[in-house]
Amino acid sequence: MRIDRRDMVGSMLAGMGAMLAGPQALAAPAPWVKPPRLRAGDTVGLIEPAGFTDDGFDLDLVKDTITAMGLKPKAAPHLAGRYGYLAGTDKDRAADVNAMFADPDVRAVFAVRGGWGCARILPLLDFATIRKNPKLLVGFSDITALHLAFAAKAGFTTIHGPNAASSWGQYSWDAFRAVALDGATPTFANPVSHEDRLVQRTGRIRTFRPGVARGRLLGGNLTVLAALIGTNWLPDFDGALLFIEDVSEQPYRIDRMLTQLSLAGVLGKVKGVIFGQCTDCGPGGPSYGGFTLSQVLQQHLEPLGIPAFQGAQFGHVANQYSLPLGIEAEMDAAAGTVRLLESAVR
Repeated sequence: MRIDRRDMVGSMLAGMGAMLAGPQALAAPAPWVKPPRLRAGDTVGLIEPAGFTDDGFDLDLVKDTITAMGLKPKAAPHLAGRYGYLAGTDKDRAADVNAMFADPDVRAVFAVRGGWGCARILPLLDFATIRKNPKLLVGFSDITALHLAFAAKAGFTTIHGPNAASSWGQYSWDAFRAVALDGATPTFANPVSHEDRLVQRTGRIRTFRPGVARGRLLGGNLTVLAALIGTNWLPDFDGALLFIEDVSEQPYRIDRMLTQLSLAGVLGKVKGVIFGQCTDCGPGGPSYGGFTLSQVLQQHLEPLGIPAFQGAQFGHVANQYSLPLGIEAEMDAAAGTVRLLESAVR
C-alpha cells in the first residue's frame, strides 16, 4: 500500500497534538480574575514551598502573627518538614500548595518564608485545580517563582508582599490590609524618614528616566525571574510595569541578570521599571574601577527610554509594599510612586 507523505506527516502531527492535549498538558489560562478579599475570621493556609522552618517556636510566632491579623492560620500537612535545605521533598511541598488551593475552607495562602525551591515544584502543581480556586497567594523572594507561574498558568492576582514569618511592622501591615482586606487602590510611596540630618538619606529614590507609565504589575526577585527565562513559567511582559528586587548580589551579578532580561526581550517589552531594594548588594571587597549598583542600573535602564527609578520600598527589608501581580497600576518615576488603578480583590 502506498503511503502519501502528506498523509504521514498529517498523522504524525495529529498524534503529537493528541499527546500535547493529554492529561499532563496545561490548558490555556482563563480570563484574568480577582480572588475574593480577605475578611476578619477567614482561614488562611500556611505553606513552605521553598526553605524550611522546623523550629516550633518560630512556627508558633508565625501562627500568632496571622491570628493578630484577625485571621485563622491553618498549617499545611508538611509545614514542619525538612529535606536538606528544603521544607520537605518536592512532592510534599507541591502537595501542600495543591491541598491549600483545593481546600474550600482556606481563603488565602501565605508562604512562611522564601529561600530556594519553588521552581522545583512547578511541574508538580495542579493548575487545573488552582485555576478553579483563585485565592490570594502572599509572599516574596523565592515565592516569585510561584507568582510568575500563577500569572502565566492560573490567571489570577497574587500579592508580592511580606512572608508570614516577616516582621510585619505597621507600614507593611497597613499596605497589605489596604490591598487584601479593604480592596483599596493605594498610592505606594517610601515612608518619610525622621533622621537628625539636613537631608533624608534612607528611603531615597533615584530616577533614571522621569515620566508616568501605566501597565499591569509583574515581577519580583530578579534572580528568580532571570532563572525562569526560557521556561514555560513566565507570563508575557508586553506592556507591563516591571518591578524587581534582590539581596546579597554583587553589582556584576545584577549586571549579568539584567543583561539576560535584555537579551531575552523582557526589558524591551515593558512600559516602565521599578527597582526596589537590593539589600547587601555592594561590591563585596576591593572593587577598583568597578561599577556601583546604581551605575549598573543606569546603564541598563536609562537607554530603554521609559520611566524607571530605583529605591522603592519593597524587597528584603522590614517594611515593604504589597504589590498585586496582574493589576493595572501607574508609576511616576520622578515622584517614586506606584498607584494601583484597580482593586486587587473582589
